[in-house]
Amino acid sequence: MSQSTMNIKVPGKLMVAGEFAVLQPYQHLVVMAVDRFVYANIKDSTNNSLHLLDFKLENISWEYKADKVELFSTDPRTAFVQAAMTTALQYLREQQYAVTPFQLAIKSELDDESGVKYGLGSSAAVSTSVIAAILNKFMPETPEAKLIYQLASIAHVVTQGNGSGADVAASSFGGFLNYSSFQAEWLREAYRKSHSLTELTRKDWVYASLDPITLPNSVHVCIGWTGKPASTKKLVDQILQLKITSPEKFASFISHSEQAVKKVLQGMKQNNLELLLQGIKDNRHALATVGEDANVAIETPLLTTLCDLAEEFGGAGKPSGAGGGDCGIAFMRSKEAAEALMEAWEKAGIKPLALQPHPHGAMVSEAKDM
Repeated sequence: MSQSTMNIKVPGKLMVAGEFAVLQPYQHLVVMAVDRFVYANIKDSTNNSLHLLDFKLENISWEYKADKVELFSTDPRTAFVQAAMTTALQYLREQQYAVTPFQLAIKSELDDESGVKYGLGSSAAVSTSVIAAILNKFMPETPEAKLIYQLASIAHVVTQGNGSGADVAASSFGGFLNYSSFQAEWLREAYRKSHSLTELTRKDWVYASLDPITLPNSVHVCIGWTGKPASTKKLVDQILQLKITSPEKFASFISHSEQAVKKVLQGMKQNNLELLLQGIKDNRHALATVGEDANVAIETPLLTTLCDLAEEFGGAGKPSGAGGGDCGIAFMRSKEAAEALMEAWEKAGIKPLALQPHPHGAMVSEAKDM
């Protein structure tokens, strides 16, 4: 698809239901892509260079040798991009596609201008944007969403060591997804044993599944930011600790979460709003309980307010993602209820975010000034 310059647009994500549980085999999670984006621009160049505009890191030279991208930068924030570039170039080399020198520029609008992190999955979306840009530029056919998802997941898990890949899936496919994770340990092991990335992408990812789903048409989604970025990794580690210290409480959480997510999924599939709202309330309760059991504030006081207000206005709300601050998500029965809720949120010190579900995953788009 070689054009001299190309722009790629990749959506961020928010978790809808099934957080934490998704890290266990065969547990389902509902995730949605949102209309804030990471943009990648890739163009022919006489020398290889990388620009990470959000970090004000420009003109980083790089080379690909011995199956690895070497960046001439010591900044630790380049790790995800370096891994994604390495993965994409290794895959292209295996397919024997010619790669010529290029300049890659990445810009994210997933965090606030002031640098506030909203928890929209920026490292995953950045990894996805790098893979999508390089594959779209040098493959003769448009790469499938599944391939972008697999390669970005590999790059992400190899760099980070853990994660469910749900954020990468949302960035690759867009829309709402019923997702179960490949299981990071399985993927790391499969990566170690595979002779090539091609072999690994063709393998059966036994634990992983991914199905597009849609919201009941009358539902209005509201997203509120409670003003405190949370460390997902730290919260995940604390919740997983419960599996060791109190296995029965952890098992009870998994079972409650599973029941709640089933209701959410059935509500979506059957266009049944009552069932969807009940599932959201049940999942909120499961998360709050496991937080108390693990002595972790998943539902902070402001998130409690966010959810309570959603229920007061006839809908349902819950923390989105790991909790501990970050975003909450609410599903409301009407536009009027949604508007009333957002007004009440503002009065309570919760910032409504102008975010909506986005139907498309990573794709080539019209030019965007970088």
